[in-house]
Amino acid sequence: MSLRAAPEAGGAHRSGRVALVGRPNVGKSTLLNHLVGSRISITSGRPQTTRQRVTGIVTRPDAQIEFVDTPGFQTEHQSALNSAMNRSVTAGLKDVDAVVWLVEPLQYGERDAAVAALLPRGIPVVVAINKTDTLGDKARLLPFIARLAELRAFEAIIPISAAKGWQTRELLDAIVRLLPEGPPLHDEDDITTASERFLAAELLREKLFRRLGDELPYASSVEIEHFKQERGLRTIHASIVVDKEGQKAIVIGKGGLQLKNIATQARRDMEQLFGGKVFLEVWVKVKRGWAESAATLRRLGFDD
Repeated sequence: MSLRAAPEAGGAHRSGRVALVGRPNVGKSTLLNHLVGSRISITSGRPQTTRQRVTGIVTRPDAQIEFVDTPGFQTEHQSALNSAMNRSVTAGLKDVDAVVWLVEPLQYGERDAAVAALLPRGIPVVVAINKTDTLGDKARLLPFIARLAELRAFEAIIPISAAKGWQTRELLDAIVRLLPEGPPLHDEDDITTASERFLAAELLREKLFRRLGDELPYASSVEIEHFKQERGLRTIHASIVVDKEGQKAIVIGKGGLQLKNIATQARRDMEQLFGGKVFLEVWVKVKRGWAESAATLRRLGFDD
């Protein structure tokens, strides 16, 4: 189902950069991982799991797309961390050839409107209505699509399910038709521009969020202190950063079991993603007010 068909693609190869934007917890990272075919962007049931831009590269015979997964745009809570995340969203919208704006079916609120206001003029935008697998009667989407169409002239409005893979091929086809003709931007086997150091931190933070998201909603982060690869073995030393001593005890758990389980799960995912053995040591550090510290945010990879 599409509001307006894009022009037919020609025979020439196309390539370009495409931003994925939307409010928190709308499924941007799930979509990116599905399109790339690998878990390069972490996911959890918590909103704002993604904190920094993550690139994913999709290569087809006729096109190559560099997707930029951005954090969910934050309007409810103010902090230096959230401000940095919002800057990451606006930066991700620069120098792109197209934008995919994700929304949920039958839901359009203030947070969606805040993202809509950020959509650049002069850049083609495709709307992806995600999580449509949760909607029993898809005919209910028709008035919702009509409402979205009143906001601006979108190139297409396509219901999808990133989790189920429904209509994601149609979404890709619509995106490719919007890209300029040109050679690939990356090697055929590349799936991301992110470093292994960054991906290791993200995988560890994902396990932290998944196991302790209710107890440590946004009070934790991960810092890689040592990363070395030698003869196929990656040696990684990482610190989980929390805000309070009580949170440190939660992460460590009774007899250190919680921390051990978090580290073990993260190490297994790292080995699968990197394709080699990983020796991972993890500590927990207390840094009060880290989410308001510009110096700490810079160390964690956020731009000023």
